[in-house]
Amino acid sequence: MTAKELEDELNLLKSDYVRIQGDMDKLESIGGNVRPATRQLRYLEDEISRVREQLKEPKQ
Repeated sequence: MTAKELEDELNLLKSDYVRIQGDMDKLESIGGNVRPATRQLRYLEDEISRVREQLKEPKQ
C-alpha cells in the first residue's frame, strides 16, 4: 500500500472509531449492552496501531 492509501485507511478507521464511541455513549445512557461496541473499539484500536506502524516503516 502507498502512504496515501494507508493515510486514507487510517482516517476511515478513526472516523469509525468516533462513530462507534458515540453509539456506545448513547447505548450506555439508556442502559443498553455496550459489550459489542467495546469489542469493536478494541478491534479498531488494534487496526489503527497496525496502520500507524506501517506508515512508520521505511519506504523500499
